[in-house]
Amino acid sequence: MKILKSKILILALMLVSFASFSQTNVKGILVDSQNGEVLIGATVVVEGTSIGTATALDGSFSITVPSGKQKLILSYIGYVEFTKEITSIQGEEMDLGKIVLEPSSIGLEEVRVVSSFARDRETPVAVSTIKPHTIQEKLGTQEYPEILKSTPSVYVTKQGGGYGDSRINLRGFDSNNIGVLINGVPVNGQENGKVYWSNWAGLSDVTQTMQVQRGLGASKLAISSVGGTINILTKTTDVKKGGNVFYGIGNDGYQKQSFMLSTGLLDNGWAITMSGAHTYGDGYATATNFDGWSYFLNVSKRINDNQSISFTAFGAPQWHNQRSSWHYIEDYRNSEDGIKFNSDYGIRNGEIFNTAYAYNYYHKPQISLNHFWNINEKTSLSTAAYASLAKGGGRRTHGNSGLVTMEYGTGRPGDETLLTAEGLIDWDAAEELNAAALNGSEVVIANGINEHDWYGILSTLNTELFGVEITGGLDGRWYRGYHAYEIDDLLGGAYYLNSSDKNRDPNELLSKGDYINYHYYSDLAWLGLFLQGEYKTDKYSAFVSGSLSDQMYRRTDLFLLPEDQQTDWESFIDWAAKGGANYNINENHNVFVNGGYFTRAPYFEFVFPDRKNDFNEDVKHERVLSTELGYGYRTSWIKADLTLYRTVWLDKALTRSLGGGDIANLSGMDATHMGIEFTATIKPIEKLDIRIMGSMGDWRWNSSVNTSVINDLGEVNQITINLEDVHVGNSAQTTAALGIDYEVLPKFKIGFDYNYFDNLFANFDIEAKEESADSWKMPSYQLIDFSARYNFKIGTLNTTLIGNINNILDTEYIADAKDDGTFHNAENALVYYGFGRTMSLSLKVNF
Repeated sequence: MKILKSKILILALMLVSFASFSQTNVKGILVDSQNGEVLIGATVVVEGTSIGTATALDGSFSITVPSGKQKLILSYIGYVEFTKEITSIQGEEMDLGKIVLEPSSIGLEEVRVVSSFARDRETPVAVSTIKPHTIQEKLGTQEYPEILKSTPSVYVTKQGGGYGDSRINLRGFDSNNIGVLINGVPVNGQENGKVYWSNWAGLSDVTQTMQVQRGLGASKLAISSVGGTINILTKTTDVKKGGNVFYGIGNDGYQKQSFMLSTGLLDNGWAITMSGAHTYGDGYATATNFDGWSYFLNVSKRINDNQSISFTAFGAPQWHNQRSSWHYIEDYRNSEDGIKFNSDYGIRNGEIFNTAYAYNYYHKPQISLNHFWNINEKTSLSTAAYASLAKGGGRRTHGNSGLVTMEYGTGRPGDETLLTAEGLIDWDAAEELNAAALNGSEVVIANGINEHDWYGILSTLNTELFGVEITGGLDGRWYRGYHAYEIDDLLGGAYYLNSSDKNRDPNELLSKGDYINYHYYSDLAWLGLFLQGEYKTDKYSAFVSGSLSDQMYRRTDLFLLPEDQQTDWESFIDWAAKGGANYNINENHNVFVNGGYFTRAPYFEFVFPDRKNDFNEDVKHERVLSTELGYGYRTSWIKADLTLYRTVWLDKALTRSLGGGDIANLSGMDATHMGIEFTATIKPIEKLDIRIMGSMGDWRWNSSVNTSVINDLGEVNQITINLEDVHVGNSAQTTAALGIDYEVLPKFKIGFDYNYFDNLFANFDIEAKEESADSWKMPSYQLIDFSARYNFKIGTLNTTLIGNINNILDTEYIADAKDDGTFHNAENALVYYGFGRTMSLSLKVNF
């Protein structure tokens, strides 16, 4: 018996030895074919087997394959699947070196160049890049900017909770101080710099890559990058024929259906990709139901090996009810709706009907035509002509608005507010009041129209001269905004009287479609030039860039007499200079430094304040000085970055109304934003990914104003603003995050994301702050999200099932707050609570 056992053991050892000698270790590195960047987390599988692995943080992989002829299937989201045939010899190691994967989208690298996309260990800026699989797996029913909440120095909230009403702050600066680019084209509002994310609701479906460049960033354009730049690249046209269908459901009646189709690159050089989506639901907060559509179209033509053209159009028409009134904590607790409480609605004709500033409808399509031309080996020219023709606005009331709105500043009913027995706005009572009025409606519903026509051209020339890459170009824009109050509903009345228009009889009986309150155009003409020189070697990279722009403003008030309607053009010339350098100490360590200074023209609303044609002659340019120092560490299992920054914001544009049409410019208001940021991605084993983030900011105002202003009547107005050592409000100055993703079973991955927010001070009215005291310091809070992804096949079709639970502990927290200006405490602050637990489930089938 013992002899038999010994023979079996010897035979087993021989089989194991034979198996190990009949296998070969194969290694290599996967890189992007166009820019050479390594591809992290790509899949490498031996065809016809269950043998597989994923690339490490340096793009490398090592896999043991059976000896003989084999096929390696290499795949990565956003790239064309590639098959590598090998013949392995048993017992020998095979090094395949660098293996390049082609992007699945045509012309993507050209768009990267125009967009000034930063590259790892080369571009000397602090940067975080969000890949499409992260958006697909983590976003769920969250707002598009919320995918960035684990990014250093970023604070994102849903504000009132309406569809697309989220906001984002970066290093303490809000969206009008963050440059937002889509395919290299700036999309910040031309009049105030703001970005309304409801206008871009379909972006999550077509985003190829999203990159946050903190600080000055790499963009060569004269844009509002005080806090940083959000650089979004959409899909172009897919190389391969195919498509997908998608269906998703979530809490509070959320549903989404979408599709995508692509012809692939045809033999004649043409390619077409299109997609569409429909998203709708009841909304988390009470009376925030919504209905949104989105579409995307790209048509590309490869003219020859050196030239191509690409036409892109996308947009997201939508309407959504909102919660515009902030509330005291006490009012939430006293409401049966709890943190979902919304006072801005009533029931009309059996349906939810929201009041002023609580309903929005908009459609802002973006259309562009791009031409890419490789003139020779050293020179290329990229040109984009684009247009955005926006239509829409928001609900307003006019007349005795207090009848059908809550009090501004309290969110509570006023003395005249008409309410039902349930405490809702009583629209029926308002109609009865108007119907009985002898002089027309006392209050009417209007549409606050904010539309625009925006045309632009962006052309970039790249060439090499004496080993230096030279980039220069122009940025031209023409913009006209259309602003008006248009009567939408007389609310049961026979007519309405309004004397705002000096060209109209004040006794004229007005009805639906007539303009009231204001009606004006805002014109902006922009011409910018930029130039950059960049020197690169394997060890060093450095750049110096500058830009010069002329922004011209003009206002046309259609309610004034013809001879007074149009102002002269007012010109503001801006300039910017910045530079930086990166040094790769070795393959593991690198350091970088950058710095810059730029001026920024005041926005249109400061040049012509209070919706009047009076030019604000004393308005000043804002100035920004920024510096950064960074360190990076890279190995096959860890990728870490550390950044120190300091941004000084000088002469922030502020005005105060003195009454009687007089305006005071409050110049000399300065702030300093400095801090430290850390990020790390760790891949200790093949199936485990760990992400760590931490940021600590010290953002303070450091100036005061004490001045006397004499108005046109000779009256002296004493103005005092004291912001010495006052913390900047409206954004968490300390943030941290921990993310863990683990493939528990083949093709089944789960993830947990923890986020922490602290040192969050309530927003406050800067113009009215007369004491040097911090606003209310809000409670810190922490959130945990869960995600799961399972890849499988339905027949031959690749299918993905994704589930998300956000705020799985149902934590109750205050995300936004307004300080009362006196007591600086919770009892007197107005707040929005963040969302409780939300869930979603989606299925995508690829074909």
